[in-house]
Amino acid sequence: MTAPETDVIPFSRLVRERTARGHSSSESATFMSDLMTGVGSREDYVALVEQHYFIYEALESVQPAMRANPAVAPFLSPALTRLPALESDLAFLLGDDWRARIAPLDITRRYAARILEVAATWPAGYIAHHYTRYLGDLSGGQYIAKVMARRFGFETNGIGFYLFDRIADPGAFKSTYRAQLDAVGWSEEERERVIDEVMVAYDFNTELFFGLAEARDAA
Repeated sequence: MTAPETDVIPFSRLVRERTARGHSSSESATFMSDLMTGVGSREDYVALVEQHYFIYEALESVQPAMRANPAVAPFLSPALTRLPALESDLAFLLGDDWRARIAPLDITRRYAARILEVAATWPAGYIAHHYTRYLGDLSGGQYIAKVMARRFGFETNGIGFYLFDRIADPGAFKSTYRAQLDAVGWSEEERERVIDEVMVAYDFNTELFFGLAEARDAA
């Protein structure tokens, strides 16, 4: 009998391979590529930071409760925490009254609501969103920070979200994270559900880029 695919391929590799189209679909939204290539403005960048705040508020507000779950706890490294950096970035970009000046887009509300829903009802689904956001940030964040610093004259203020100063070796950190993902004792059915939820997270991210572009064009 042929062994199931999930018994042959490490789960972390399976997730990457099965969700590769998520990366491709996000590229169909040009908002981020515009920012990276000089088409987008400083205001566009600020709008992205604003929406990130609401997403990470959802991700991190539930973590104290999630630490009680033995499957989730290993993934909740304090070194990944982004909310304080986002708050500092927004204070720098918008001023001390930044909280009164920002609001979530509809897509951001739905994205945050999904994170809170799975956190309350399905811990493995929360890990799917955690994995998608934080490993994505670690993978591309340093490059994004360099480009934004060059384009808009930032040093560390304004781009703190992308600077994981508590992680000396992002590659090693990601390898450890993936090993933890491989070690979770999910059934094959549960692994399939997690892969599907990673695609949900990618789809939300793509829709966010489209939503940001629409809001910009409507302004």
